[in-house]
Amino acid sequence: MASSLTSLTDEARIALDTLSGRAAGLFSPSLRLGVTGLSRAGKTVFISSLVHNLIHGGRLPLFEAQKSGRISRAFLEEQPDDAVPRFQYEDHVAALVNDRIWPDSTRAISELRLTIEYESASGWNRMFSAGKLSVDVVDYPGEWLLDLPLMGKSYTDFSREAFELAALPVRSDLSETWRGLSAAVDPNVDADEMTARKLAESFAAYLKACKLDDRALSTLPPGRFLMPGDLEGSPALTFAPLPGIDGGRARAGSLHAMMERRYEAYKTHVVKPFFREHITRLDRQIVLIDALQALNAGPAAMADLERAVTEILACFRPGRGNILTDLFSRRIDRILIAATKADHLHHESHDRLQAIVRRLADRAMARANFTGAKVDVVAMAAVRATREGTVKQGRESLPVIIGTPLAGERINGETFDGKTETAIFPGDLPEKIDAVFDASGSHRQDATDASIRFVRFRPPKLERTAEGVTLSLPHIRLDRALQFLIGDHLA
Repeated sequence: MASSLTSLTDEARIALDTLSGRAAGLFSPSLRLGVTGLSRAGKTVFISSLVHNLIHGGRLPLFEAQKSGRISRAFLEEQPDDAVPRFQYEDHVAALVNDRIWPDSTRAISELRLTIEYESASGWNRMFSAGKLSVDVVDYPGEWLLDLPLMGKSYTDFSREAFELAALPVRSDLSETWRGLSAAVDPNVDADEMTARKLAESFAAYLKACKLDDRALSTLPPGRFLMPGDLEGSPALTFAPLPGIDGGRARAGSLHAMMERRYEAYKTHVVKPFFREHITRLDRQIVLIDALQALNAGPAAMADLERAVTEILACFRPGRGNILTDLFSRRIDRILIAATKADHLHHESHDRLQAIVRRLADRAMARANFTGAKVDVVAMAAVRATREGTVKQGRESLPVIIGTPLAGERINGETFDGKTETAIFPGDLPEKIDAVFDASGSHRQDATDASIRFVRFRPPKLERTAEGVTLSLPHIRLDRALQFLIGDHLA
């Protein structure tokens, strides 16, 4: 799909950019790792924990280069792209370690260069390799990624699909005001700025309502309507879908013509540069998914998350090239789909969480595998906020997780204060995975019997050694993620 989103001119610019980057990499080997996910999937936490564990020699038994003692040191260096904001690692780690609060979510693109000095496991490689790899971590909102399919869609397609989604039962009440405003407008009337603004604001309000916890929907383009940044109030963000557009040529000076022009400007000035300057330069990619939030919201949210994941993965350029094609075109040859917040479940449910995410990504994974890319799925927690235990309930021993719920979190009528450590039985994910995707009710008994309860926890207090040294951030399967994403480059 990604190749159909670009013109010949776009491809020529991408080829020149890639050739320039490859030339620089001859003397300084580097790997560009994209980190994305939808809101609150834990992108900032993942990057902070990855860097913290590598710099501080964290417990990473499944990360072979670290386990075998071949990494001599890892350290931060100045990033290569001066025009891209730096990922503020130090501030985020201070929030996690000192204040025990989760750092602010990703609002825009940022970058960080982590350099790893290592000894190759191969004597041949030790003769010819510098034993140094720079990992350029690129953090960007998944909402922006969901804009990429727009590059291949006309304004008519965009409008039709937006109204089809808005009419779904899980969205219809949230979109009612916007759809009512739209129905009262004739697309052929003269263009009027206030009308365009009212429609755009109402459309954006509907998208933002879809994103809230009780619905937890994911397929919400255009992404900048949720995260406008410095584009807020610009004409490029003052448009909305219109009903009754049949694909015919819009009358010059009409509202239809204005909306269509601004939609095309959004694609030209916002979406295409993001794709060309960032997505086409990636070598590896991790997509973080907060499946638990969607599970809390129900089958309709899970179905929408499946749609979003499929669209996200279809926008990448997966596959393997060869020596010649790699000079002019980068391909993402490894994609990891990670279900985050596995620490909110007992480990007995981790395999089921992983199976749910594998089901979410099945169709998109099949496409990526077909092109030669390696795709894997993992249930993980970049920062483990809980520990496991058991409690007696009559003659039964229940597996529980123990942590400090965030202030305001609720279970069974109890509201937590953000200070008290609590043991919680989160329930088990259903054995039949279909139950969490089925909105028809045929599997409802399987889902409700599970009595799943998810709350959000504060970051943990870090352990200290007898010598007073603070240990690295605890995690679940961060080492497995690292091995898949960069382990082969350190072999």
